[in-house]
Amino acid sequence: MGLLPPTSRPGGVSPETPRAASFILDPHPGGAHGQGVLPEPELGPPPPDRPDPLRPDPAAGESGRPQAPEGGSYQPGITENAVTMTTSHQPQDRYRAVWLIFFMLGLGTLLPWNFFMTATAYFTNRLDMSQNVSLGPAELSKDVELLATSTAPLATSTTPSPERNYLSAIFNNVMTLCAMLPLLLFTCLNSFLHQRIPQSVRILGSLVAILLVFLITAILVKVSLDPLPFFVITMIKIMLINSFGAILQGSLFGLAGLLPASYTAPIMSGQGLAGFFASVAMICAIASGSELSESAFGYFITACGVIILTIICYLGLPRLEFYRYYQQLKLEGPGEQETKLDLITKDPSTTCPPPGEESKAGQEELGVSASNSQPSNKSHSVRAILRSILVPALSVCFVFTVTIGVFPAVAAEVKSSIADTTSPWNDYFIPVSCFLTFNIFDWLGRSLTAVTMWPGKDSLWLPILVLARLAFVPLLLLCNVQPRHYLPMVFDHDALYIFFMAAFAFSNGYLASLCMCFGPKKVTPAEAETAGAIMAFFLSLGLALGAVFSFLFRAIV
Repeated sequence: MGLLPPTSRPGGVSPETPRAASFILDPHPGGAHGQGVLPEPELGPPPPDRPDPLRPDPAAGESGRPQAPEGGSYQPGITENAVTMTTSHQPQDRYRAVWLIFFMLGLGTLLPWNFFMTATAYFTNRLDMSQNVSLGPAELSKDVELLATSTAPLATSTTPSPERNYLSAIFNNVMTLCAMLPLLLFTCLNSFLHQRIPQSVRILGSLVAILLVFLITAILVKVSLDPLPFFVITMIKIMLINSFGAILQGSLFGLAGLLPASYTAPIMSGQGLAGFFASVAMICAIASGSELSESAFGYFITACGVIILTIICYLGLPRLEFYRYYQQLKLEGPGEQETKLDLITKDPSTTCPPPGEESKAGQEELGVSASNSQPSNKSHSVRAILRSILVPALSVCFVFTVTIGVFPAVAAEVKSSIADTTSPWNDYFIPVSCFLTFNIFDWLGRSLTAVTMWPGKDSLWLPILVLARLAFVPLLLLCNVQPRHYLPMVFDHDALYIFFMAAFAFSNGYLASLCMCFGPKKVTPAEAETAGAIMAFFLSLGLALGAVFSFLFRAIV
């Protein structure tokens, strides 16, 4: 910002299936539990020398029935380590390890694609060159200029020079189409099919597929190709990156939906930092004067390293007790955990039913447990979940529609009004004032949700603030956008443009992150993963709609 067979995992640990031993509170370590099915104990009063006739059972079955008094036998079907950790034993996220891993997953989701976009000038230059070979020092000054003006697929391209061929001239537009359509399609498919495909396959498979695409891209930097095959291969790679990226992003937001609301924020913050790194890399390339092909090779290799690090972080996630607890909460549902907690904390000496009523009480107990755990086993209606999260879903869609509608298609066309034609500020104005400013304040807005989440998930202020962002569209259209044909220029000073961009970016990051955090928390834990996937679809829908409106906004300036 993807589907291959899952890679092997250390120790046979599956990121989707937590180990039962992690949730055990066993007062008899080393005891021989669950050795078989034995007859039920005879009913009768507890031994007089036992002040506590029934203790919490470390081997309770799915019904949550307590253990029989010492000297008796186990209930039928009871196995070792079946008492699940309840909400009263909720673990802590030690050293913020889960939070940091989710931050890394967010960074790994978008950093490769951001670096790919930053290398747009490399692709267009290879299409322009008659021999289509790697760029040499002779093209250095041209490379630097193109790098500053071609950093995103949605940016309106500059007027083609006479030597530009047709493929180079249409590269940005085709790139946008090949990126947005698969992103929207596969995010939608992930919303419906995520329950049929294991989480580990979706996340690890996507990461491995994106890694292979970037390895091939790095190798092709050193391989000479004709323009047409190079163009076709590049577009196929763009479609693959965004297809697998859509599955990865939707799966991550669904995964974060299982945890507390604050754990969606690190994914959003990591994605914001990915844009910041891409902007810094672009400015460093301009300042160093390095060859564009070498800079692009560095981008692709760096992306490969980040993806590998992301895979390692994801493989370590199931080893953390905090993460396993919420995975178990999804599998059982809160109702079953509350039932178990009640049974564990009950004093049987005061609630033991008469012998003639024990069978009926046991049947009622089993019925309660079964009914409470039922929601976690059935397939939840996507339509019902969508009704519950409609406000945050439409809000995040609108946020990104407004953002992509003017950034970077319009915002990147603003010219400095205080620098003359020979000033170095002209070379750095858009990279610094547009891209770096946007990515810094967008990241700050996303990160703020880790500190505060105002307004609340049910507050009317959230959709009001989202709609208020529409005011940024005329503000940026009336800046010094060049060339312009219809609208007057009202805000010509560089400082005003930078201020607008900072507020525009900060509101984008903060409100989008709030919406993504609140969506999965408006449904039950068993429905949270589906809600997160649906939220990711509406995010992608906002990106696609913004790309469409960007052509309209640029045309009316």
